[in-house]
Amino acid sequence: MNGWNYFNYFTEIEEYFWKKRGSHLLVSPLDWAIMETWQKAGVPLQAVFNGIDRAFESYGRSRRGAGKPLKSLAYCSDAVLEAAEESQEAVTGKARAAPVSRSSSPFERNELREYFLRNVELLHTAARTHTETPGLVTLWAEAVRALQSCITMLDSPGAPDVEDIERRLTLLDERIHAGILLHTGEGLQLRLRREMDSALAAYRRKMKAEQLALLEKQYLQKRLLEEFRVPRLSLFYLT
Repeated sequence: MNGWNYFNYFTEIEEYFWKKRGSHLLVSPLDWAIMETWQKAGVPLQAVFNGIDRAFESYGRSRRGAGKPLKSLAYCSDAVLEAAEESQEAVTGKARAAPVSRSSSPFERNELREYFLRNVELLHTAARTHTETPGLVTLWAEAVRALQSCITMLDSPGAPDVEDIERRLTLLDERIHAGILLHTGEGLQLRLRREMDSALAAYRRKMKAEQLALLEKQYLQKRLLEEFRVPRLSLFYLT
């Protein structure tokens, strides 16, 4: 998997799904959470594509597929995991290893700088909006300082060390997720869980327990970030 595809994981899947479906469809929070479970599990893009192909073939043969387009990636989940299991050797040998060379970067320096500056501004806006939660304001201020440090790294000679930057951003994302969960009131969490249960109702029986648990975690993380209007910082979300 080349560097661009590695970091453009979500966009590649979205575009492939749209082409298979034959029309553009806004990706739902559930679909984004599903893609994130695949990404975190190290499922290679080719395995995702193979699984989507199989799911569409199966759907086309079913009664539901008669004249009705496939609407959600959730229907593809089992087929993608089966394809990933079949290519487990490739997953452990490529996707779980460092996929980007230190000597090159899939991003332009200005592209990274603009991405960091945009996220700095979004974090500043979130801090101004939620002054009633000082714990989160402090956390976001720390994230801003870390992003500014990443911007400084871009001014060093040579190609940016994208691997090291991505490690830093992943840690920041994890800290922000933990902080939001800690400071979020019960009312909001209950509302989002009801929303999640409704979105997952049609697919629960088809998913393994561990897959479902990870999907629920990713779904809630995404929706909480949306509620607080806080961006994802990982380079996977640079689109």
